[in-house]
Parts: sequence; structure tokens; C-alpha cells
Amino acid sequence: MTKNLQAMQKTDLSTYNNHPYRPGGNALKRVLWYYTNVFFFKSSLFPFYGFKRFLLRAFGAKLGKGVEIKPCVNIKYPWNLAIGDHVWIGENVWIDSLVMISIGSNVCLSQGAVLLTGSHNYKKSSFDLVTGSVTLEDGVWIGACAVVNQGITIRSHAVLTSGSVATKDLDAWSVYQGNPAVKVRTRTIE
Repeated sequence: MTKNLQAMQKTDLSTYNNHPYRPGGNALKRVLWYYTNVFFFKSSLFPFYGFKRFLLRAFGAKLGKGVEIKPCVNIKYPWNLAIGDHVWIGENVWIDSLVMISIGSNVCLSQGAVLLTGSHNYKKSSFDLVTGSVTLEDGVWIGACAVVNQGITIRSHAVLTSGSVATKDLDAWSVYQGNPAVKVRTRTIE
């Protein structure tokens, strides 16, 4: 590409407009959630699971029984979150629920894991917002500091190992590793 053409096609964030995106909830609900998230979820000073479950349900999340939420978890919008039974959410997990995130039962999100539902269209000068739901089926394990990108479904009992990045759907009963994550073996449970 020539220099003149490149100069004309630069990213221009002043033209960014996420007008089509609607986060849900009204402005007051979003502000109340922001402070609730900061004080009770992102903080390490409040380790009580029951009260965190109560708050998530009060803000519209659908939760099963036995959900454990460790300290320092960041949840964008709980009304875009459905969690099954006996799910573990580790320290420093980021649940970026711009759109729906569905988590099945018996899922483990290890510390520092990231579930992303949003990104940007790098091909547009306006850097438009791009969203896609994330689905984690029953028995999935997302390893420490692993990233699940927008629009991804991780099938039943698949594993995304520590530090790996899911850029495509993961097959059931499979172990994935790397960036981008690739299948390295079949998962067996003894």
C-alpha cells in the first residue's frame, strides 16, 4: 500500500459511534451496578458468596445453586449473564458481558480468566464496536489467565488451558492450548 493511501486510511477514533449497541438497563441501573460491582465484586474486602449471588440476581442475572464468586471479579452487566449450578469463578476473572454470556453447570473459571463479548472492527477507520455472545456448556474449564473471545461457544467438558486464547469454537471433551488455541488431546475424566 502506498504512503498516500495509508495516510488516507488511518484509524480515526473521533468518528467512533457505538449507536447500534444497547447495553440494557436504564442509566440509573447501570450507575448503581457500577458502584455495586466496585464495592462488592472487584474488591477483595467482601468474600461472601451468598450476598454476591443475591446482588447479581437483584440486577437481573440468572443464577443456579452453589455459584461461588471469589474476590476481585469484574462483571460488566449482570442482566446479560446466565450461570448454571455449582460454578466456580476465581479471583480476578473479568466477565465482559456487553451481550449475553451463558455459563452451564459445573464450570470452572480459573483466576484471571477473561470472557470477552466485545471487540472492534479494525478494518473500519471508525473502529466500530463488534459484539458476540459467549457460551460455555456444562463441565467446561477455563484455565488461569485464558481468554475466550466474542462469539465463541465452548462445548461440553472442553478445557482451555492456562494462558490460552479461544478464537474459534472448541469441541466437546477436548483440551485446547496456545494462542490461538488448538486441540492437543481428548479430555478423559477418571
